[in-house]
Amino acid sequence: MTTDPSFSIPAHPQRRFPHGSGVEYEGGTEFRLIPEQEQTTPDLAETVVDILAAGPYRYGDFHDLPMPLWLVRDEETTDVFRVAVRDGTVRLHVLPTTESDGLQRFFERLCETGEGGSWAVQRHVDGQ
Repeated sequence: MTTDPSFSIPAHPQRRFPHGSGVEYEGGTEFRLIPEQEQTTPDLAETVVDILAAGPYRYGDFHDLPMPLWLVRDEETTDVFRVAVRDGTVRLHVLPTTESDGLQRFFERLCETGEGGSWAVQRHVDGQ
């Protein structure tokens, strides 16, 4: 865990298109942003929405899921990634073309909100 992460991406997911099932991702990397001060899911989701609305993001949310989830594009870095709120954490899911810059900038904006105190980052790589 670190409070100054590099957001290096050791593994990108592979996209699969099963017949008649849309798209699936296999493998990959996820960053869990953990607030020092515990927060509820609605509070974390509100913080994420505030960050996204302030820009430079283009985003859309997924409805009817058991957790808040957005597909996000940082218009400055052109990085695309998913953001989810789950189990008291904000999770950044790497997609096949995601680079570190967009993830780092989102984390910096999250820290600038002052919500949750300081933030720690855990990197999870599928298969490790």
